[in-house]
Amino acid sequence: MRIQFGIEKFIAGTAFAALSVLGATAHAQMAKPNVVILATGGTIAGAGASALNSATYAAAKVGVDKLIAGLPELANIANVRGEQVFQVASESLTNANLLTLAKRVSALSKQADVDGIVITHGTDTVEETAYFLTLVEHTNKPIVMVASMRPGTALSADGALNLFDAVSVAGSKDAMGKGVLLTMNDTIDSGRDVSKNVNIKTNAFSSQWGPLGMVVEGKNYWFRAPVKRHTMNSEFDIDKIDALPNVEIAMGYEGVAPTAIEALGKSGIKALIHGGPGNGSVADRIVPYLQKVRADGAIVIRSARVPDGFVLRNAEQPDDKYDWVVAHDLRPQKARILAMVALTKTSDTKELQRIFWEY
Repeated sequence: MRIQFGIEKFIAGTAFAALSVLGATAHAQMAKPNVVILATGGTIAGAGASALNSATYAAAKVGVDKLIAGLPELANIANVRGEQVFQVASESLTNANLLTLAKRVSALSKQADVDGIVITHGTDTVEETAYFLTLVEHTNKPIVMVASMRPGTALSADGALNLFDAVSVAGSKDAMGKGVLLTMNDTIDSGRDVSKNVNIKTNAFSSQWGPLGMVVEGKNYWFRAPVKRHTMNSEFDIDKIDALPNVEIAMGYEGVAPTAIEALGKSGIKALIHGGPGNGSVADRIVPYLQKVRADGAIVIRSARVPDGFVLRNAEQPDDKYDWVVAHDLRPQKARILAMVALTKTSDTKELQRIFWEY
């Protein structure tokens, strides 16, 4: 009897210990944030012919499952799962791709079992996608864009650490409410402000207003927060947007001819961004052509091609007189994003100017 009782007690104790281990494991798993990685392609999913190919490679070759499997350290900081939204080099993305991605982000952000979202993307246009999501996503949950300047096959590839940092930020409660972010090269930037300023080095991205923070060994260090309207404070909502109007860009430069502006004006565009030198300057011979674009019903928006500073209204050109809008500190490519989103709600130039000041 005593032997049988002892065996039963040993079995019960072993079972209890096993259940305790399982319970502790389940608790640890539940304690980690749940992060979804949405993959779209780009260099971070690229591959070169050899380890020496850091600038010559094919983008958008590696699927999200392989990206995750190649970084087992992610399991230490989050419960991670991936989805391949599309597999495209970012210079080839379309408005339809933007809408597809944004609607998927919106749907995921509403799920109770999703704490944060990471989006892998090509560096060429990641700043445009980041700004679009900043404008149209209604969530406080972290949305973190991530990219790389070198493919994973290259010596000193930057994608793995960038992705680790992005998942770390996306799973952090202190990243909530800060809008869409870009995490690269240990730096956390605002999706609104950040731009690609170098096309070779890993420190390719920066903002004239400075980064929001840094990631060091998986820990976030914050220095500022964005004050422009974004995400939960935005008047735009991707769930109510099913199409984007046609907005094009014409650049200003020494010796510029009106050819592009004339052609774009006849193409049915809803707005034209003029990317001028200096303070969004417009050559005297170009002014009448932009006036015609406006007279024909399209919005004219003066932007500057310079990396820093901002366009002053009624300086260089009498914007009030011509009924033009100025793009504030947005470069032409980002001015186009805001114009497309804003035009889904209004074509009144005073309202559009308010939007450009506020966003």
